[in-house]
Amino acid sequence: MQLLCFVLASLTANAAFALTTPNKRATTWCDAFGSIQAGPYTVYHNNWGANWATSGSQCTTYTALNGNSVVWSTDWTWAGGQGHVKSYSNVALEKVDKKLSDIKSIPSTWTWSYTGSNIVADVSYDLWLAPTAAANNKYEIMIWIGTYGGAGPISSTGSSPIATPTILGTKWKLFKGPNGDTTVYSFVASSNIQKWSGDLKQFFNYLTASQGVSTSMVVTSLQAGTEPFSGSNAKFQTTAYTISVQ
Repeated sequence: MQLLCFVLASLTANAAFALTTPNKRATTWCDAFGSIQAGPYTVYHNNWGANWATSGSQCTTYTALNGNSVVWSTDWTWAGGQGHVKSYSNVALEKVDKKLSDIKSIPSTWTWSYTGSNIVADVSYDLWLAPTAAANNKYEIMIWIGTYGGAGPISSTGSSPIATPTILGTKWKLFKGPNGDTTVYSFVASSNIQKWSGDLKQFFNYLTASQGVSTSMVVTSLQAGTEPFSGSNAKFQTTAYTISVQ
């Protein structure tokens, strides 16, 4: 059975909490929310969907910023609430506020691993577009480079993709569906890519060329993290993550 993820609340929750200053005593969060500024990035601990769970918990740890590369991890156990995302701990590049037509490339690298039992989760970029920098987001573009346990994206066509484009040498299943007033496009890789390196602008180029997304849309936020549905003793580890807008 395909699982549906509801991720719009993650952006709202992220925006609602103030940033903190990195220090040795404030690098791990185990409550509902937390954040820290690390160079150009914001690291978010974000258990926005925890109320769907019958039991469980999650902690997120910011480890280091090595040059332009972030090291971080999140540990979780969630049970119950089948089909519902419990959290989206992530690293974000906020307030990008540039039109697609003014962006040449968005290079990013991401080296990650996952361990645990009976994991249902995804590892995904979450990219946001709005008509203007001050407007509500109109599009959410997810790029799933990791999928576990049958997790599936928001989709108006069930398990049938609307297209299967090849981007950056990988064939993707593309799904489309609504999340409130936001249209969600999800590119799902056929196999996990644990050492990612590529230009995310290529996904926007595809959407503007083939799916009617305007090049005048503004990139507001670029996130990367994991969405757990259920599992136990799970550990998601990012040993290196970079992203920039050029």
